[in-house]
Amino acid sequence: MASNRRAFLTATATAATATAVGAPGVAATPATADTGRPLSPAPATATAALDELLAGNRRYAAGRPRRPHDIVGHRRLLAGGQHPFAVVLGCIDSRVVPELVFDQGLGDLLCIRTAGQVLDEAVLGSIQYGVEELRVPLVVVLGHERCGAVAATLGRLRTGAPVPGHLELLVEEITPAARRTRALPGDWAEHTMRAHTAWVRDAIRADPAFARASVVAARFDLDSGLVALLP
Repeated sequence: MASNRRAFLTATATAATATAVGAPGVAATPATADTGRPLSPAPATATAALDELLAGNRRYAAGRPRRPHDIVGHRRLLAGGQHPFAVVLGCIDSRVVPELVFDQGLGDLLCIRTAGQVLDEAVLGSIQYGVEELRVPLVVVLGHERCGAVAATLGRLRTGAPVPGHLELLVEEITPAARRTRALPGDWAEHTMRAHTAWVRDAIRADPAFARASVVAARFDLDSGLVALLP
């Protein structure tokens, strides 16, 4: 990755209503759902943001989601400005949708998804937009078990068969984690996913463009629906 990061976008000035937009880093006034139940204010710190995500994930895993996803009044409120409280860099896997996994609604999360959470300049610029322009306090790198990009990487290392087209980039980025964990006992794919997810977290942490945010890595379990933080 290039060490010199350019800002992806500049801030856009918007005319805001009193209920829609607050100062940078300050949560907007909560919307009220059509049912009359007020929505909780957005967390303003990284600790509060992570607590909210993990609490939402527990609701999701237990089959008791409560966050609205298509409330007319909330959608209209968000038309004036957005205040997401976390950036989630996750995989494109159709079973790992961050808004569902963390039981969050429209406007809560800034989600970036690539196969295997692979980084490139567009991804880094998108994260930087969330951290610098929207003052998002938390970045979560979300890996998951039985990842197809990891499986493709291990398949290439086992057989030496070429990877077609643009998939080569994904394999090249995940290969170092696969090589580091090849001798470990147990599930090579699981070890690779964890090592790669942690490496992506560390790469983002080390970049001064993201110094204002807390960056964590996590693993999503497809069977239980639970998210666990990685060391």
